[in-house]
Amino acid sequence: MNPAKRKEIFTRFRTANPAPRTELEYKTPFELLIAVLLSAQATDVSVNKATRELYKVANTPQAMLDLGLDELMGYIQTIGLFRTKAKHVIATCQILVEQHGSEVPTTREALEALPGVGRKTANVVLNTAFGHPTMAVDTHIFRVSNRTGLAPGKDVVVVEHKLLKVIPKEFLHDAHHWLILHGRYTCTARKPHCWNCMIADLCDYKEKTPAPTSV
Repeated sequence: MNPAKRKEIFTRFRTANPAPRTELEYKTPFELLIAVLLSAQATDVSVNKATRELYKVANTPQAMLDLGLDELMGYIQTIGLFRTKAKHVIATCQILVEQHGSEVPTTREALEALPGVGRKTANVVLNTAFGHPTMAVDTHIFRVSNRTGLAPGKDVVVVEHKLLKVIPKEFLHDAHHWLILHGRYTCTARKPHCWNCMIADLCDYKEKTPAPTSV
């Protein structure tokens, strides 16, 4: 895909959605960190449902520690892998209190040192909470990047580096959200909605799906 096509893709994304944001609900960097940690192999809807109640009683590292592991599991038991995630949350909060003054760190290295926080989670926090031009490649972004020809690659790290290289700088801050939303609602895994896609004419995907006909 040539640079002109890439620029046009993101120009259209920006026109349609000038201020994209995560669908996870949060008010502080800490709330975002915990929500993203909980969202692994879970939907944003299920995470939001749990954190709405959880954050009413514990929305700081110390409050989460005071809540305790068993109580925390009760709040997030509807989320997949909740036992493991609860342990990671408690361990993360302990580190935040003891090593970071209860603040969420702003560097990748410090974030990835937190239990349960991998590269993708760190990138989401850096981008969404702190405005860094990072690219958190999840299954949606990986699929869209490969299917469209935007930044094809065999693994998420390769795709991440390619995206950071080829996306024009003016779009980098919001590109993460545009690509996730596009993959979640239009360029879906099994049956992409090519007939309703704003970038279909710029995409390398050849098996275009016809628009549904009304009876």
